This record gives sequence, structure tokens and C-alpha cells, in this order.
Amino acid sequence: MRNSGSLIEKSDADTPQGLAFAVAAYVLWGFLPLYMKLVAHMSAAEVVTHRVIWSLPIAVVVLIVLRRTSDVRIALRSPKVLAMGCVTAALISVNWGIYVWAISADHALDAALGYYINPLFSILLGAVLLGERLSRSQMAAIALAVGAVLILTFDAGGIPWVSLGLMFSWGFYALAKKSLPIGPNQGFLLEVLILIGPALVYFAYLAGTGQSHFAVGSGMDTWLLIGCGVVTAVPLMIYANGAKLLRLSTIAILQYIAPTMIFLFAVFAFNEPFGRARMIAFPMIWIALVIYTVSMLSQMRRKGDGDGRRKAKPHAGVEPASSSYRPFWQRKPGC
Repeated sequence: MRNSGSLIEKSDADTPQGLAFAVAAYVLWGFLPLYMKLVAHMSAAEVVTHRVIWSLPIAVVVLIVLRRTSDVRIALRSPKVLAMGCVTAALISVNWGIYVWAISADHALDAALGYYINPLFSILLGAVLLGERLSRSQMAAIALAVGAVLILTFDAGGIPWVSLGLMFSWGFYALAKKSLPIGPNQGFLLEVLILIGPALVYFAYLAGTGQSHFAVGSGMDTWLLIGCGVVTAVPLMIYANGAKLLRLSTIAILQYIAPTMIFLFAVFAFNEPFGRARMIAFPMIWIALVIYTVSMLSQMRRKGDGDGRRKAKPHAGVEPASSSYRPFWQRKPGC
């Protein structure tokens, strides 16, 4: 299958446009708890249903404007790609459901924790499933994160399932998404196309049993449910266009904007309790993230220096590699 637009071209330097896109996306995700509080009187399942339904027209329009619909049509005819899409669609729907419930049930701090520790879980997944070697710094960061989770578990007398549920669902979603041979915007449309059938069935069930908030009673509820598509699709597509214009190291730092905003809203706007266990656990996570970020930046800097030396001093008698070759993550769409 030709993957037109499916491979993101990573920039060797940050661009103002890419930075603006990425920051805007993360800030929008950071404000999402405020919107979810407005629909907190509805069930998480109903909110997720409308996130799917109203994301579909937005995703379709964007891809039509970008002329990137051909990949989706080809993917829908490929059993392998369709099966992979079903996996990512299932994982993202679980993630959405847990997140919506967490905000409505006053567990925003647990949601923030889940997204804070997700990068560390991704490192662990890479080591366990992909055979990637962990540095000592990365092992120390993971150990701190595990310690923080254990402290919260002991304090609550049970597993912090919201944090772990968000971590596992998003971590495995990101891993599966890497294997989906189409671009992020096309992949998002494929996922909502897969989910639209179950979403419409559940919507019909709610309407038939008198449990739906859509077009019944308050007009505000109807507009809020329609808006669920906007707050779902727009940040994701803005991010997809910004990520390809930024270095990976910049994205890795910017990703902490959203959970930090969720944390601040939880403590200062939602007045969620921030007891002694969380006062210990959250700083442990922040220290772990500092260690992780510094380690990653150091590795990328050493790699960049090594690449520069190899380009500057080619081995005698060996012709330099063709400048047309790029690793898969740096190729242009369609290459």
C-alpha cells in the first residue's frame, strides 16, 4: 500500500509554525478538563459516543481539504490494516472513557498522574517489547515512578486504577499507532470510522430508553455533546501538523504542558484533596521526568555529534551514503 502522507517528516530544527501548533494542541488538551466538567452530569459512555460521532465529520472535511482520503479507502480494503485500526480504536475509546469518568468523578489528579508517568511507561514498553536498552538514568526514573505508584496504592488501600488505566491504554495505543501504516490524521479518521457503528447503536439505545441528553430537554446539553467532536478532533489534528515541524526533543518537553494544566485545575479549580501521599508521590514523578528528559536530551546530543563527525570525516576509500537516503521517520510523505 502506498502510504501517501502516512510518514511524518521530522524536522532537524524547530520552526515557529510547528512550535505554535504543538503548544496550541497541548494547551487545548490542558483545558479539556474544564469542558469535561460541563458534561459531568452525563455518563462517560454517552460523552465518548458523541466524541466519536461528531469527530467523524471534522476528520472527513479536513482530509478532503488536504486531499488525503485515498489512504483511508485503501486501508479499509486491507484486512491487516483494518485489524490494526480496530486495536488502536479500542484502546483510544477505553482511554477516552477512563478520562471522561475521572474528570466527572473528581479524579483529575489521578488523570494527571497517569499522563505524567506515560513517557516512562513507554520507555519500559520499548525495553520489554522492542528490546531497547535502558540506560541507568532511565532505570532510575522508572524506579521512582514505580515507587510513587506504590506510595499512592498503600495510602489509598487499593490500586490507583485511573492513573494506571490511562497509562496502559495510552501507552499501548501509542505503540500500536506506530505500526499503523498511515498518517496520524488518516489514522484518526480510520479509528472513528471503525467506532462509528457501535457509537450509533449505543446512541440509538440511549434515545430509545429515554436516557439520552441529546436533543432532549436542555439545548445546552445538545450543543455540548456536539462540541465533544470539536474538542476531540481539533487538538489532535493541530498536533499532527505541528509534530512534523519540531524536533523530537522539543515534543518530549512540551508533552508535560497538558498534565501540568490538569494538575493545576484539579488542585486550584476543582479543589481535589492533595494529601501527604500525593505530596510525596508527585514530586517523585516530577524528579523522574527530569531525569528522563535530561537523559533523552543527552543521548540525542551525543547521537547528533556522532552523526556530524561521520559526515565530516568519511572513511578513506568509502563513498559517502547517498544524500537521498533518510531513516523512515524522516522521509517525506509518499517516499
